[in-house]
Amino acid sequence: MGTLLIDKLLHATVKQGASDLHLAVGQPPVLRIHGRLQRLKTKVLEPADTVALMKSITPDRCQQELQEEGGTDFGFAFGDMARFRVSVFKQKGNVGLVLRLIPVDMVSMDELGLPEITKSLLSRPRGLILVTGPTGSGKTTTLASMVDYINEHMDHHIITVEDPIEFYHSHKKSTINQREIGVDVPAFAEAIRRALRQDPDVILVGELRDLETIEAAITAAETGHIVFGTLHTTSAAGTINRIIDVFPTNQQEQIRTQLSVAVIAIIAQTLLPRIGGGRIAAFEILIVTPAIANLIRENKTFRIPSAIQTGARQGMQLMDDHLFRLWKEEKCTKQDVLLKAHSPDELARRIASAERGLFDDEADVAQAAERNDGKAAANKAST
Repeated sequence: MGTLLIDKLLHATVKQGASDLHLAVGQPPVLRIHGRLQRLKTKVLEPADTVALMKSITPDRCQQELQEEGGTDFGFAFGDMARFRVSVFKQKGNVGLVLRLIPVDMVSMDELGLPEITKSLLSRPRGLILVTGPTGSGKTTTLASMVDYINEHMDHHIITVEDPIEFYHSHKKSTINQREIGVDVPAFAEAIRRALRQDPDVILVGELRDLETIEAAITAAETGHIVFGTLHTTSAAGTINRIIDVFPTNQQEQIRTQLSVAVIAIIAQTLLPRIGGGRIAAFEILIVTPAIANLIRENKTFRIPSAIQTGARQGMQLMDDHLFRLWKEEKCTKQDVLLKAHSPDELARRIASAERGLFDDEADVAQAAERNDGKAAANKAST
């Protein structure tokens, strides 16, 4: 029963172009299509249904983890049609599942709309590149596209540490080894330490979850490796602050110094509905220049947005600037870009000016950056 039903549901997920399938007691199965939830016209799921669905796809070790810890994550192949990242959890005493569709075909950096500058970052000999954004913003797809680019164009040894493995990479110009938490290695930090003994050029860390993992990733970047990692932050400045806040107060000055040297770029991203169907990514790009390294070291991250603004010629961009362009190029609606904006009131004023035909891009952008700096400084002073 469970196997038959899950096959039908996964087939519907793929055929309807959904990104996620939600299975919860008390409602029919739900698909997320182009960012919006849509209920399937089927029966309401009962407790026995979600248990049967869970057992039909969940490995024994993960079922044990579900019982002991209340949740588990793993990868699942739906024949040759698709792969899914599965999250199983308990809620109100029942079992719930969320299955995220992983594209079978690798999406290129160009197809994702990543700025050209990101390709040059991948040829750096060492450093930490962070891809950030909320859950469901496409971080894993972006990282996979970067790894695939290196794999195709460079003769490197790439080691990925993931929980679970989502995109499967084959050996191309590079040699690539993928390790899964709970299957090949017990934890992220331990996997990074082991990777350093395996002659890597590139290390991908699926998620920088805790202090120990962050420390190991920074050490790997400092010792001559390109390291990729993800966090659930929405901006470049917020990413630096989040990492520093993980550490005890007496270590934070040292970590600022280390980050100012180790981090070479931060890519913060979000996904929006595209006019005409599908979704499109918006990116904030920070490249750590000597000036930005000083801001990190001197605890002046509130000035990073204006530094990104003035670094446009070096390939940097603020999230709200990219959102504005997506609206101006008629790729996204005004309502959707404002929902994703870091400073929605400021972006609304820019859009209103553009709609009136009064928009002087460079002047307005500079004034917006100055206002944002003032707000950030005021907020910092009040905390």
